[in-house]
Amino acid sequence: MFYDFRNNLHILQLFGKIYKQHDISYFEGVILVMNKLVPRKLYLNQLAMWREKEMIKVITGVRRCGKSTLFDLYIEELKADGVNDEQIIFVNLEDVDYSELLDYKNLHEYVKGRILKDKWTYVFIDEIQNCKDYEKAVSSLYLNKNLDIYITGSNAYMLSGELATKLTARYIEIDMLPLSFAEYSEAVKTSDKRERFSQYMNMGAFPYATHFVDNSLAHSQYLEGIYNTVLIKDVMTREGLNDVTLVKSIVSFLADNIGSPVSAKKIADTLTSSGRPTGSATVDTYLTALTDAYLFYKVSRYDIKGKMHLKSENKYYICDTGLRNMILGTQGKDIGHQIENIVYLELLRRGYTIHIGKSGRGTEVDFVAVRNKRTEYYQVSATVLDEGTLKRELMPLMQIKDNYPKFLITLDDFPSDHEGIQQVNLIDWLSNSQFV
Repeated sequence: MFYDFRNNLHILQLFGKIYKQHDISYFEGVILVMNKLVPRKLYLNQLAMWREKEMIKVITGVRRCGKSTLFDLYIEELKADGVNDEQIIFVNLEDVDYSELLDYKNLHEYVKGRILKDKWTYVFIDEIQNCKDYEKAVSSLYLNKNLDIYITGSNAYMLSGELATKLTARYIEIDMLPLSFAEYSEAVKTSDKRERFSQYMNMGAFPYATHFVDNSLAHSQYLEGIYNTVLIKDVMTREGLNDVTLVKSIVSFLADNIGSPVSAKKIADTLTSSGRPTGSATVDTYLTALTDAYLFYKVSRYDIKGKMHLKSENKYYICDTGLRNMILGTQGKDIGHQIENIVYLELLRRGYTIHIGKSGRGTEVDFVAVRNKRTEYYQVSATVLDEGTLKRELMPLMQIKDNYPKFLITLDDFPSDHEGIQQVNLIDWLSNSQFV
C-alpha cells in the first residue's frame, strides 16, 4: 500500500534527516524508510498504558535497538489523539544542538520554561545518561503537575544510582530489544519463512540493519559500528575502564559460550592460560559493565525442587545473534545455541522473569519463565528427530512434578505432545500470537 507523507512535516523532517547522510534525496528517503518502518506495538502499548500516570517512563536497551524511533512513533500517536506541538518537548542529548543541556541545571530550566499551565505537557529526553547529574533535573521536574516524563538510556547504571534512590516506586522501566521475529517479518520482503528465519538468526534484528539483508559487507560494517560504539561509550567510558583488548577478549568468550555456564573465575583462568594474566575481580568488573550496557544479559540458576536460587555459575545471552556472528566471524553455525539465545530474548520481550532450572541430579531445564505468578518451563533443541536426543531433551522436563506448562521448542516441523509436554516449532512459536 502507498502512503503519501508529503503533507506530514514531522515525518519528512525526521526521516529525511536520517537519509541525508546517505546521499538519498529527501522525499525518496522518506518513502524508503516508511516502507520498512515497523510499529513497535508491544512498546507503544506499554507507553500508552502509562500515559499521564504519575510515573517516569524509562526506556532502556542497547544502542540502535529503536528507542529514539519509538519516541517518534509515540509522538505521532499523541498528535493523532489531539495533542498539539506546543505540548511536546523533545530533547536528544546526543545532538549537538542540545549540547548546552548536558548541564542538568540548563536541562531543568529548558524543560520547565516550556511547561504549559492548563494542559498536559509531554517531555521526551533521549540518551539522558549523557547529562551529568541528570537525576537532579528529572526528580525536580517530576514535582510539576501535568508533566508526563519519558526518558531513554543505553546503560543500566542510570537506574542503580541516585535516580532509583530519589524516585523509588516513581518510575517504570521498559527494557527494549531489537526486533522480534514477528516485527522482522514485517520489515523484510523474504516470503519463505525458513529463509526469513535464517536471515533473522544469522544477520540479527537491529531495525536499521534490515536495510542491508542483501548486502553482507554493509551489514557487517553497520553491526561493527554499533559494537564499537557500545564498547567505547557505554562500557569503557561510562564505567571508567581502559583496557579495550581485555574487554574484547571477554566479549568473544561470552559470545562463544552462549548458553554455557560461565563464571568470572572461568574466564580469568582461560585468559591467563592463553598468556594474559587476569584476576577474577577484574573480569567481574567488565562483566558488570557489559550487562549494564545491555550487550549481554545474565541469567541465574534456580533449583526447581528446592525452590531456591543457586549462586553457582550463571549463563549469558547476547542482545542480538547477528551481533554475535559478527563478533565471532561465523554464520550458519552453532544453531543450537543461537536458537536458545533467540528463545531467551523472546521470553524476555514477552515480559517473563527467566532463570535456568536445575530439575534433578545433573539435569537442567533451559528456561524457567515466570509471568503473572504463572510458571512455564522451556527446553530448546535444534532437532529431536533422533530418538536419543528426544529422550535427553524430555528428561529434565519429565522430572518436574508440578502441573505448570512445559514446552520443547525445536526447528522440526512436527508438533506433538509427549505426556503433556508440548513440542512446538520455533518459527511458529515466534510468529503465532497464541503463544504470547
